[in-house]
Amino acid sequence: MKELIAALCLVAVLEGLFLFVAPGGWKRAAEQLLLLPNGQLRTFGGLILAIGLLALWWVRH
Repeated sequence: MKELIAALCLVAVLEGLFLFVAPGGWKRAAEQLLLLPNGQLRTFGGLILAIGLLALWWVRH
């Protein structure tokens, strides 16, 4: 449980860093995401999820 909380904190740090360093770029990226069809976003999200799970498995083993 402690590792899960640490991981969620790291996600918050990374997201906050992007907003702090480049708020304009973040806004432009969000606007472009709104234009993409749901299926394409779902595919991209699944790909990122799979890469994250594989990276986590690799780091842990």
